[in-house]
Formats: sequence, C-alpha cells, structure tokens
Amino acid sequence: MSNDKYVVGVDFGTLSGRALVVRISDGAEVGSAVHEFPHAVVTDALPTGEALPPEWALQVPQDYREVLQVAVPQAVRAAAIDPADVIGIATDFTACTVLPATADGTPLSELPAYANRPHAYVKLWKHHAAQGQADRINELARQRGEAWLPRYGGLISSEWEFAKALQVLEEDPEVYAATECWLEAADWIVWQLCGRYVRNACTAGYKGILQDGTYPTPEFLAALNPGFARFVVDKLEHPIGQLGEAAGRLTAQAAAWTGLPEGIAVAVGNVDAHVTAPAAQATEPGQMVAIMGTSTCHVMSSTVLREVPGMCGVVDGGIIAGLWGYEAGQSGVGDIFGWFTRTGVPAAYETEAKERGISVHQLLTERAARQAVGEHGLIALDWHSGNRSVLVDHELSGVVVGQTLATRPEDTYRALLEATAYGTRVILETFRDSGVPVSELIVAGGLTKNRLLMQIYADVTRMPLSVLASEQGPALGSAIHAAVAAGAYPGITTAAKTMGRVTRAAYLPDEERAAAYDALYAEYLRLHDYFGRGPNPVMKRLKEIRRSALNAAGRGES
Repeated sequence: MSNDKYVVGVDFGTLSGRALVVRISDGAEVGSAVHEFPHAVVTDALPTGEALPPEWALQVPQDYREVLQVAVPQAVRAAAIDPADVIGIATDFTACTVLPATADGTPLSELPAYANRPHAYVKLWKHHAAQGQADRINELARQRGEAWLPRYGGLISSEWEFAKALQVLEEDPEVYAATECWLEAADWIVWQLCGRYVRNACTAGYKGILQDGTYPTPEFLAALNPGFARFVVDKLEHPIGQLGEAAGRLTAQAAAWTGLPEGIAVAVGNVDAHVTAPAAQATEPGQMVAIMGTSTCHVMSSTVLREVPGMCGVVDGGIIAGLWGYEAGQSGVGDIFGWFTRTGVPAAYETEAKERGISVHQLLTERAARQAVGEHGLIALDWHSGNRSVLVDHELSGVVVGQTLATRPEDTYRALLEATAYGTRVILETFRDSGVPVSELIVAGGLTKNRLLMQIYADVTRMPLSVLASEQGPALGSAIHAAVAAGAYPGITTAAKTMGRVTRAAYLPDEERAAAYDALYAEYLRLHDYFGRGPNPVMKRLKEIRRSALNAAGRGES
C-alpha cells in the first residue's frame, strides 16, 4: 500500500478553472480537470439582460464555485488516488479581479436587489472602465508626493482595487454603500473553502497599494472624493496572510463540494503569475518568469529595492519570503492573436485549416515561420488591450504600420507575434536600466506550445529562453504552496526544488536574426514613444470619439 500524499492546486483563469493533483514527494502531476466558466467574461450584457458600456469585463461568482464542485472531484478521479491521501489545497486567481460582498462574504450580485446592477458583479482584471479614476489617483498622488507611488513605477492601473472601487462609488453609490467587503476573488474563493476571510499579501501589495504596512491615507482618499475617505477602514483593510501559510481548514461544505477530506489545509490565496514562479524553480534573484496567456505577467525576485518606471509593483515578500518581488506585464498577448484569427483571416484560410485538421493559429504560424525576419515589412504595437508596462495606459490601442495591398494574413500575424516580443524587451531593458538586471528569462503558459513565438522571443530579447516544463504552471505553483501550508516542506524555495520543473535554455538566440530584430526593435521604440509618450495622443482621441458615438446611439456609458 502506497504512503504517497498529494495536494491539489486550483488555477482560476480568465475563462476557466483548472484543478491539478500533485504528488508531494516529487511534484508528479497525476490528475487534472478543467471546468469552463458558464458565463465566461461578461462584456456586452448582464445575465439579467442589462447592457454594459465599453471597456467593461465582469464575471459571475457562482462560476468559481462550480470549479470546486466539478473540476476538483474530476481531477481526483483522474488521478485514481484515494481522496483521503490529499492533505492540502491551494488556489490562485487572475488579478486584479475584485468583487463587492456583504460581511459574510455573499457577493452583492447574488442578492436579488442588486442582480441587475453591473457594479454588483465581479470586475475581472481586464475591466478597464475605471481609467478616469486611475488617472485622478495618479495625478493627485504626484501632486502630493505620495511615497507609495514610486513603488508602482509612478502609475496606478485602472485594473487595480482602488480605481475600480472609486468607479463604483461614483457610478453606483447605492452598491458602494451596500459593500461591506471589497475583496479580491483570490481571497473570496479561499473564504469559500475554509470559512475564513484572510487577505493575501500578494494582491494586497501589488493591487491594493499596501506598502510598509499602510494603505493610502483617509486624507488622500477624501481628496479624491469625500465619500471615499473611509474606503480602507470600512471596506478593504483586513488581516494579512503570508504566502505559503494556511488560511484555515477545509469546511464540511467545501469538503462536500470537492470530495476532499474535511479539515485539510487551505493555503492563503495567491495570484496566478506570482504563484507560477516556484513552479518554474524561479526562486532566486534575477530569474524573471513571463507567464504568457491572454495577457503576460512578468515576475521576478531581487535582493534590491529600486524604482522601475512603469512596473506594476514591488512588494517585500510578494513572491518569495525575504526578497523584493517585482511585477510588470502586458495587457494583451494571446488575446491579440486570438482576436486576429477571429477577425483578420479570410474564409479560405479557415477552410484549409479545417481540411487539414489544424487550428487557424497553427496554419498562420506555419506560413509565418517560412519568412525571413523583416520580410513582411510591418511593425505593430501590442496595445490592443492598452499598455500595462511601462506606459501604464489603457487608453492606448493597437497599430500595424507598413501594410500594403500585398500584405497577407500571415504577415500581420507574425508582426503581432513580434510586437509582443518587443514589448517584453522594453520591460527587460527598463528593469536593467533601473538597476534590477534580469539574469534568466523563463516562459510559462499555454503560448509556450508555439515554437515560432518562443524563438522570436529568444531572438528579439537576445536571451536564452527557459521553459516551464509543465502545462499547468499556476496550478502546479498553487500545489507547491498547498504542500507548504500542509507542513510537508519548511518553505516555498525548498518545495520548489523538488516539486517545480523547468527546461533550461530551451531556445537560444540566433545572432543573424537577433541583429535583424535590433533594427526592427528600434522602429518599434520610435512608434512606442511617439504614440505612448510623445506628441500625438490620437489613440485617446479615437476612444473618446467612439464613446461619444456609442452614447449617441444609446449603447454607451450613461
């Protein structure tokens, strides 16, 4: 009879939740299951029919519970293990994904009085409709010289807790007044599992402006809006749980949902990107992990504290205890590729892909891979979902320069792949120039399957590319945290050495291609600075024109 023990990691992504069963002794992944969110991302109208303005992205909390009820039992069955041998569970979430709830954790969207109110729902990370509030937060913080602002590269994002909460206050004061807890979905799902609300240190630091133990002051918040003065005290502030700690024990209700033993350890919540670092054995200073999916998040630990322009944050112990954890990111990557395959490809391509039994992505990649660097004559800006780093401006939008009547879909597709690599190089160079050098670049996420994309990244960045040797990076990282929370390992670094997995230098830069990309990258930088920093804010004007047109047609913001 085996004495093996196991943990479960659950990764809540943008469109689905993934459960992974992992053996503690060696990190072997023995069973997994995925549950698609029934409501996916709510962008056009609420489930009750109410239309949504542009830039909104909401979700339904019950979809998250269903992951616990469906994916976790399926993963355990797939693993063919005795559930009694599972000793811990941990979860991670996209961030910043936040929701308003009552004091007992009930989402306001689940109360009949608020079911038709958009602001009562979960605001997904890609909800960018609070850009105006973010702009005001940033301007006021600059005017007042707030000490926390440089810790976020000088800019607070519209994706984060404060901007989204201020939007609720100003657009639906009744929902704001009913909100007793403004909390990250990462903490809400842990609350569902163990019956205790524990605010995790990762999201509190990166998305909640918690620095050196304090939040923005009531005076600062009142200057934004008098009604916002007590936001921290009344709705946000809560005891902090450190990463790898146990938030509590699995309740009887959650045990019934998951089929796991009541009383096992439930780890403190975490962010999908940050939890992936241990899965890739990236626990030492200078090892940057780029988690590439619909968006890309870049995380890295360091021994030094520096101010990096446009970074998403630097937090003491934000990834690994005892080190400064840095975060940067790109708002759109896989989303951009997916958008193009849906909207920019003629029917003949779709027909060929179907006849060959491959995806449109695969067909475009095949054709793009035949090209020499620069052959398509294009440069693109990867801002279709705005820019998270280093400009931190979600009013920016995408550009493709150089198209002619001879431009083919594979040309544009390759240009978009390259644009995301250029965006990552901007981030790497900004960290280097700020005194936080990157010694290793490790890539994780579903996009690692695209070998052309990976080689482009190696060539553009001029760095060897290591690859996480698991298709379930966040879930594996969560499982590592579950093992620590259950007492199987003394700390995350130790657990990662045994349970994590990575293929070092899987892709090496080619000097000839890298030199060609240097010239194209210089052109990218010119466009980057012209539209993002320089004299032509045409993207913002176009977005305003669009909003005005939608409003006039009765489909815009009220």
